[in-house]
Amino acid sequence: MSSSPFSMSSSSSSCSISISSSSSSISSSSSSSSGSAANMTERYDCHYCKESLFGKKYDLSYKDRHWHEDCFQCFQCKRSLVDKPFSTKDEQLLCTECYSNEYSSKCHECKKTIMPGSRKMEHKGNSWHETCFTCHRCQQPIGAKSFIPKESQNFCVPCYEKQFAMQCVHCKKPWHKDCFLCTSCKQQLSGQRFTSRDDFAYCLNCFCNLYAKNKYISFEERQWHNDCFNCKKCSMSLVGRGFLTERDDILCPECGKDV
Repeated sequence: MSSSPFSMSSSSSSCSISISSSSSSISSSSSSSSGSAANMTERYDCHYCKESLFGKKYDLSYKDRHWHEDCFQCFQCKRSLVDKPFSTKDEQLLCTECYSNEYSSKCHECKKTIMPGSRKMEHKGNSWHETCFTCHRCQQPIGAKSFIPKESQNFCVPCYEKQFAMQCVHCKKPWHKDCFLCTSCKQQLSGQRFTSRDDFAYCLNCFCNLYAKNKYISFEERQWHNDCFNCKKCSMSLVGRGFLTERDDILCPECGKDV
């Protein structure tokens, strides 16, 4: 019997969520004018309409590009971006709303856009609003805590253990090696050979000492006389020894190496 690395019946291991701000792709640059209110004295052309800005009262600039005030607008919805946050995509200006609708992540749970400036949770290519990334069982936000995915659903560790983990017959908590003891000598059986009788586990020594007088050995609902409990290949007695099974046969560890 081998122990689970996470003390539960599934081979699933706990996961951690990646938390990032969804505003990383949004430029926080202000659309306010970088020039003065005086007439333009340098010969710049408007990036949008290509007309000269020379002699104009206002010049709105961003990354060495310049616009008339009326031309400084969202490429998609055409609303003015003056004194508003904006983003750029393929050198086109976009308001925050248009950029979000077109390029921001969609929440895997509610399917709505994760707006710039809000935190988003990411795992295996999917994104969630922070409030939408919840445990399937208790419906509480998981946040940055460990969780376990199962069948496209996510569980916080306590809920996963309550719903899916094997229960220790001794303390009724999720299975763990500290309670997996020989019924007689209380030695830990995790990683050791053992057998059972009447649903109780015993190390091999205790089992032989307690039940050898009954002249039979029991293992997995099969029984042998003591004299018959021998290796199928070399006929060595396996009473009180470790052994392996090969279909209906039992083998000593040495003979079992070739199986």
